[in-house]
Amino acid sequence: MGLADQLTVARAISVPIVVLLFAVPFDGHDYWAVGVFIAAMTTDWFDGRIARRSGRTSPLGSLLDPVADKLLVMATLIVLLDQRVFPAWMVAAIVARELLISGLRQAAIERGVVIAARDLAKMKTWAQAVAAAVGGFAAAGAWGDRVAWWALLVALALTWISAVDYARSAPSLFRGRATVS
Repeated sequence: MGLADQLTVARAISVPIVVLLFAVPFDGHDYWAVGVFIAAMTTDWFDGRIARRSGRTSPLGSLLDPVADKLLVMATLIVLLDQRVFPAWMVAAIVARELLISGLRQAAIERGVVIAARDLAKMKTWAQAVAAAVGGFAAAGAWGDRVAWWALLVALALTWISAVDYARSAPSLFRGRATVS
């Protein structure tokens, strides 16, 4: 397993750590949780670059990378619901999109088509990650929940714009004339 895959696995392993740090109250626990979250999300920036630069992309990395991203971001958004940082409807709308697009990707794979992450989807992931970090800082008391609400609203808008982008390409994917990018 190369360094890029190790970073992806580390990001996946960080999910329960981040959740526990948010959930178990001790002095500064929210700051610790945000710190681990940010460090883990930073690995997403590095793993792809390392894999491409070294020419060592792997099927494991291609599969696990978006899963690790989704697990880390969604778990963080959900655990912050308990701290009343985000409205449940916003988090539910984001989770619903992720499940729908994951279903679309699975249906495409069953037809022999791999749907690579689109640029808009990458921007969506980072908007969600920023919103989760802003929400974590709000939970810690660094600023008000209103800042987190607006950050998540931006992420929500990008999330569903990205869903429409994928949905527009779905008919051609299922006819087998997809240009996967």
